[in-house]
Amino acid sequence: MLCLLEDLLFLNKAEAGMFTLHPSWVDLNSFCQEIVETFEAGNYQATIKFQFVGESQVYLDINLLRHILTNLLSNAIKYSLDSGEVRFEITSAQETVNFCIQDSGIGIPAEDLQNLFTAFHRAKNVGQIKGTGLGMSIVKQCVDLHQGSIDVDSKVGAGTTFTVTLPVLNNETAPLEKQAQFA
Repeated sequence: MLCLLEDLLFLNKAEAGMFTLHPSWVDLNSFCQEIVETFEAGNYQATIKFQFVGESQVYLDINLLRHILTNLLSNAIKYSLDSGEVRFEITSAQETVNFCIQDSGIGIPAEDLQNLFTAFHRAKNVGQIKGTGLGMSIVKQCVDLHQGSIDVDSKVGAGTTFTVTLPVLNNETAPLEKQAQFA
């Protein structure tokens, strides 16, 4: 119930324009490994295969990024088949960071893709799998606040791949002092 209330509060604030982007320097590789370790400490059937390539120090809003990654990874694990593998790949360059999260789960029916980012929408094939239908709406809000993009490729019974692309400031436009910050 607490998670549902927090998700609703987040969406209401985002829709009311109460969130702004607060980027800071972060060691992206370490930050994402920490998120993976948190999921690995849970009692999940799926395993996460993590790969990082590129610039580790990036200028992003770490709080928004945490919402994006935890929701996408949580869904990938939740909707994966028993003992499935979730691939989490990051390619980081000076101008953009690409996050690719791929599962081998139940997939999303084509007719549900158009409403995927609508609050409370759940795909027709989720069956008894628990959820509120708020996670993807939160992901979309966070990606939009970052002026990024999100692409979805899914096939029922074969899995889903989400690719999030976020712009980052380069060394000439960002503050010179680089500090890893975790919020």
